[in-house]
Amino acid sequence: MVREITEVRAVIRALEGDIALVEVPGGGCGRCHEEGGCGGHHLTQALCGEPKVYRVANPSGLKIGDEVTLGISAKAVWVGANFAYAMPVLALLAGAMLGAFFHDDTGAMVGGVIGLVAAWLVLRWKMRHGLENQDFQPQIVSPVVQHEMRR
Repeated sequence: MVREITEVRAVIRALEGDIALVEVPGGGCGRCHEEGGCGGHHLTQALCGEPKVYRVANPSGLKIGDEVTLGISAKAVWVGANFAYAMPVLALLAGAMLGAFFHDDTGAMVGGVIGLVAAWLVLRWKMRHGLENQDFQPQIVSPVVQHEMRR
């Protein structure tokens, strides 16, 4: 079975033992206009303009300043996106329907807000505690080979 990986270039900014802190420039995966890319380049620039820093294993002993290819399984990206987008929408709708059952429009609004807050709390907890599965962690796929310019 072929396992697809979503890749992005990153730079090692710091080392903590055998853990590397890698910085990925803001703006998503960089595959916005390629086939299979999300096409969300402008959205990610608006929401994620700052570089992101991830903690990844550094088994190859790479050094600060090394450019690397960082990868995560496409399944992890798909599951994460669905979890982050679908769950709040479903919680909003469920809360609104439950609230409307008890008190018409006002109940629907209050129930929807309660559903969104509950979804936010679950997502926050999952981001802090539920990421032990290595399939959902970014990994260094390979160092980027720098070619010297010859004259």
